[in-house]
Amino acid sequence: MSISHDPAALRARTPGTRHARHFNAAGAALPSTATLAAVIDHLKLEARIGGYEAAEAARERTEGVYGLAAALLGARPDDVALVESATVAWQRAVSALPLGPGDRILASASSYVSSALHLLELRGSRGVRVEVLPADDAGRVDLEALERALRTPAALVTVAHVPTSSGLVEPVAEVGALAAAAGVPVLLDATQSAGQLPIEVGALGCDVVVGTGRKFLRGPRGTGFLYVSPRMREVMRPAAPDVRGARWVADQRFDLDSGARRYETWEAAHALRLGLGAALSETLELGVDRIRERIGELAARLRLGLEALSGVRLADPAGAGCGIVTFVREGQEPARTALELREAGFHLVSVPAAHGQWDLGRRGLPAVVRASVHVYNDEEDVDALLGHLSATRPARASAPVIRAGGERADVIVVGAGVHGSSAAWQLARRGARVIHLDRFPAGHVEGSSHGRTRMIRRAYPSQVWDGLVDRAFEAWADLEQEAGQSLVTRVGGLFARPAGAAGGLRGPYCRRVGHEEAAALFPGLALGPGFEALYDPAAGVVDASGAMLCLAELGRAYGVDQRFGTPARAWEADGDGVKVETRDGTLRADRLVVCAGPWTAGLLPEFAGLLRVVRIVNVHLGASRPELVSPPRLGPFSVDVPDVGLLYGLPASGGAGVKIGLDHGPADDLGSPRHPVTEGERQALLSLARRFLPAADGPVEEEIVCRYTMAPGNRFAVGALPGRPQVLVAATCSGHGFKFGPAIGAALADLATGGRRPDLEFLDPGAMGPVRR
Repeated sequence: MSISHDPAALRARTPGTRHARHFNAAGAALPSTATLAAVIDHLKLEARIGGYEAAEAARERTEGVYGLAAALLGARPDDVALVESATVAWQRAVSALPLGPGDRILASASSYVSSALHLLELRGSRGVRVEVLPADDAGRVDLEALERALRTPAALVTVAHVPTSSGLVEPVAEVGALAAAAGVPVLLDATQSAGQLPIEVGALGCDVVVGTGRKFLRGPRGTGFLYVSPRMREVMRPAAPDVRGARWVADQRFDLDSGARRYETWEAAHALRLGLGAALSETLELGVDRIRERIGELAARLRLGLEALSGVRLADPAGAGCGIVTFVREGQEPARTALELREAGFHLVSVPAAHGQWDLGRRGLPAVVRASVHVYNDEEDVDALLGHLSATRPARASAPVIRAGGERADVIVVGAGVHGSSAAWQLARRGARVIHLDRFPAGHVEGSSHGRTRMIRRAYPSQVWDGLVDRAFEAWADLEQEAGQSLVTRVGGLFARPAGAAGGLRGPYCRRVGHEEAAALFPGLALGPGFEALYDPAAGVVDASGAMLCLAELGRAYGVDQRFGTPARAWEADGDGVKVETRDGTLRADRLVVCAGPWTAGLLPEFAGLLRVVRIVNVHLGASRPELVSPPRLGPFSVDVPDVGLLYGLPASGGAGVKIGLDHGPADDLGSPRHPVTEGERQALLSLARRFLPAADGPVEEEIVCRYTMAPGNRFAVGALPGRPQVLVAATCSGHGFKFGPAIGAALADLATGGRRPDLEFLDPGAMGPVRR
């Protein structure tokens, strides 16, 4: 039967379009009536004559599915295996590779979560080295970086054609050409591209391709395919051969099928495979080029419309150009946006950073809303979605407010970094009505609370900090229990200085060690005889990005009215309370808590001459021997380097390379956009890595720029402003404040609700020297 390209005819053959406006082809597209009938008819046949008998009756049609999948890929039927999902295809392919200790796998930042998790597991179980390729300015694989990485022998390059987290399209043909020139095979994840973009394995230079049926191919869930070239089948032996792909020919011998079916198992859902065949047949008849054209037109219409909407920000990188469009609404979590749209009849999803840490996590996006179109959508669908977003304002959290001459709360918290978010959660946890403001959208990277990891330690220069350090460890444990998630990993730390130098760190249960013992404790850190160190057995690594997500989620759960992208423009005393001006009007509260980081002086001018904002750069580095820069052979560390400054670092963890930085930097102008890491900054850190971390000799995997707020004597200011007890400030700065986040949040909640904290008198804002203006 010929299939019409007319949108109305396509919609008529897609029953789901009569029930909702479906923008979730990247999750599970709507099947056609033909696909639905293929599945149901075979299930009925199984019920009537039995599963084995039905499979035999449909054998010719089932065999035809291999040819259809091969036609989609420009391959031969023998090159294709049918499996249950793209993840199953990935796992069978990678498990079949002869990987061993030290083998390098180069992975694109667009990699899907299941692929990344498998690679990280192989790193631990087989000693494989996983290197995440940097992205260029458009978000695509940096081809120059790939070419440099391929100068060292590698076992595999893997790239996602289109990620789950955006509409990015990777330059697969260019990746394939570079890899072929280096003699390295390429595994292409075509999960989000099969059906919407052409995939010609020869032209793209792909040796292995994995894909699913349920997305842009419009097949049933529970279907997928695996392409393996004849050359790769010579070296890829299935980890668990099955009777489907092997013959047991003698007592101690079996022969593998010569084709890709060696990676299949006997048991399969035949009805679903026949449904996949129907979907493939329709895709091929429509033509992938025509599908790409139609989807591209609709996606472009949606992108242009979203760009014109106030309060909506596109989240796609510059390299986007397919049927997936991602965005966020200011002041609303993506999950809430997706839920509200679903209730209004629009089917979209939110994608969290946990599904793409190498992409969303590195771009500082906790989550995005993902809309994905297909040929059964039309312009009316797109315009209806844009109209709904334009006509509705994001729903606020359900915290009760009193509206009398402006919105009123018990406490207004300004700043959604770790301290402000901790304070808002703790206040709401105690029953306070909280409005939480931040000048930037959720998950921004403008301050100093973003990034993957932070250090926690007991080692401090003065015992005056010991009580607060104890509370910090307790507060993290409390947050972990409340969130049901592990956030702190204790691995021990070394903090070095030149031998015989005055001062330095000390702390409970810490001890001095010479360079030889330091080398035994942390073989990955090369200090040499010119240094001594303090060993802190309690030091550890904080999952900073995980903590920020937990704090935001807990705040919402306790009813915090989160208003991201809403700056506090000004404030003034209002009797015993305060008035805060925002673009949306006047807010009133009994207390104001300012945790504005670099923007503190803008709200509290008395700090203008005391707080300096500086630019701090960190890099994550790969390693030739990753075990030497990972716990237990490396933990948090710092080295006071003469004539250079304090080098600090954190071990490789969670798929990220070892992190290093210097605790000083040039003044930063808040009125100017942050610029990328310069070559000079990068080389300064690489030089120190070569000196002190010889195993950290891999590429720069990630670069981070922060704005640190530095105070006199590296101290904090926590408490009420002199003469204005209704205003509390937490200027917990100078590069060592993150570890105290939950503890400072609890302290601010105590103070804002009338409690006393004599243990924090040494951090009294008046002692820092602000003068009321």
